[in-house]
Amino acid sequence: MSPEPFIDLYELLQVSPNANREVVERVFRHLAKLYHPDNPHTGDSKRFQEILRAYRILMDPEKRATYDVYHQQHMQAGWEAAREAKDTGSLSDVREIRNRILSLLYAQRRREPRQPGLGDMQIAQLIGVPDIVLEFHLWYLRQKGFIDREEEGTLSITVDGIDACEELDGRALRPDRLLTKREHPDDDDPHSR
Repeated sequence: MSPEPFIDLYELLQVSPNANREVVERVFRHLAKLYHPDNPHTGDSKRFQEILRAYRILMDPEKRATYDVYHQQHMQAGWEAAREAKDTGSLSDVREIRNRILSLLYAQRRREPRQPGLGDMQIAQLIGVPDIVLEFHLWYLRQKGFIDREEEGTLSITVDGIDACEELDGRALRPDRLLTKREHPDDDDPHSR
């Protein structure tokens, strides 16, 4: 079972995390009138229940203190993600991990066509990344249709994954990508004149 997704109660009530009880109370009353199911124009029972839940937590000092710790952890994770996003080298690292996963599953399918899959833990160990990091990459590759889960639960490369892997390998070996000193390969070729 996955943990409940984070809901920013302060954002939901449209108040600062530093807002005192009076501000929370005032904003709640305004939003409650706006979203109350009896309001024929703007009533929204789901939204009203969310606002009511946020209000009850933020008005109870003990529950608010517990929530504030959770909120701070979530905000810290956001800042870490922002720092990671600024690191341009991290994108090439991410691509490299996905390429290694595809290459590994490609080799496994060629080596064992009848048992082409590998388990998540096995992939994590062979690639050398933590499970939590691998989870993102596996999600991405599944969404792209490059890998699929076999009946027994292992992961294997798909036809689209093989095509992507071979295209990537082909681009890496194209002659125009290997040029280093010359702008035009025909400049030194006496037959091109």
